[in-house]
Amino acid sequence: MPSPRKYANHAQRQRAYILRQKTAQAAAMKAKNMPAASAIPTMPSTWKALGRQAQTILQTLKDEMEAYRDERSEAWQESDKADDFQEAIDRVEEALESALSLEFSRR
Repeated sequence: MPSPRKYANHAQRQRAYILRQKTAQAAAMKAKNMPAASAIPTMPSTWKALGRQAQTILQTLKDEMEAYRDERSEAWQESDKADDFQEAIDRVEEALESALSLEFSRR
């Protein structure tokens, strides 16, 4: 005996599928702490949210790297590895400054 039809026609089945996909995508974005997708993917509001997120990530990375460096021994802090690590911190700081200088305006 065949199972009963869940949807009356193909259009209803397709609508239900699309709704499930959108719900799953929204849940995935929320789980990743990403802003909700705008109706138009190139909306500046989405860019602003992503820019703020990039700034937060870079600031956190810089703070964590500096804390790691400060926790090392004095001998390590005077080594070549420390110099290389400081260069990496400087590159992160440059990226942070670039992210902070971003401005999105509608034209």
